[in-house]
Amino acid sequence: MADSQGPASRLFAAAKQLLKSLVGVGETRLRLLVVELEEERARLVTLLLLAGLSLILLLLGLVVLVLLVVVLFWDSHRLLALSACVLALLGAGLGCGLWVRHLAHRPSLLKSTLRHLATDRELLEKGSERHDPR
Repeated sequence: MADSQGPASRLFAAAKQLLKSLVGVGETRLRLLVVELEEERARLVTLLLLAGLSLILLLLGLVVLVLLVVVLFWDSHRLLALSACVLALLGAGLGCGLWVRHLAHRPSLLKSTLRHLATDRELLEKGSERHDPR
């Protein structure tokens, strides 16, 4: 009797198997998403700590450098030395700001997840085109 299932039973079984496959694929993609988010969070924390430390060290170095330049030119061209230091620091700050802006607009979050979802969509579209009765 189990071999003599009707078309409705087979359709229901096929739909159930399809749903099970879709849930499995969804679960895999969700796990990939979670792993990527954890990696991105760890990378971001490391970047923030290193950026903070490097900013502090660079600030101390720049202060000492400006003092050195001003002391060297104190007798002859102290205003020119201060002006040159200010322009150099402002130029470097503007350059760094533009570089950060460029890096911030570069998409890197969830790159693998988006690539796999696009691949899944393409495979589903190809599969539906093969079975299209038109």
